[in-house]
Amino acid sequence: MPKLTDTQTIILSRAATRPGNLAMPLPEGLHGAAAKMAVTRMITNGWIEEVDADSRRGEPLWRETGDGHGTTLIATEAGLEAIGIEPVVVKTVVAIRQHAAKVPARKPPIQRAGTKQAQIIAMLQRPEGATIAEIVAATSWQAHSARGVISGVLKKKLGLPINSAKEVGRGLVYRIV
Repeated sequence: MPKLTDTQTIILSRAATRPGNLAMPLPEGLHGAAAKMAVTRMITNGWIEEVDADSRRGEPLWRETGDGHGTTLIATEAGLEAIGIEPVVVKTVVAIRQHAAKVPARKPPIQRAGTKQAQIIAMLQRPEGATIAEIVAATSWQAHSARGVISGVLKKKLGLPINSAKEVGRGLVYRIV
């Protein structure tokens, strides 16, 4: 088996991390005759192959075929084996990527009216905002629960932009901006 050059190793390593083992784009600075020579040798060794590019997915082109279409380069199983990635791993990674592409996007959470969470959101939307003490008084929750709702539910789960600022006489005040 021919030995890989540093450039070929870089191309295959990058391809292994991309969806569909796409070998394009080539490393920066590799173009022209040097790129053609490296790619031709890799195709000859069976490490990469030329396939039709899917322009709808925005795949980068290796070359144009003249009929308005083009080709791109993908790493083969032999190419990935050449850099030490076993075919079983390649197939597993490909299957995981395909499954991830099929999984539908999560529906945004629905906010119910009249809940304590809705009450906290209303308090934070006021121009004066709300402190933890005010939230605790309104909800009868512990302070750590109020902080948890702000950071976990409102910021992370609902994605609300919440800022906090220290104000004289009130302490730390939370607001939805």
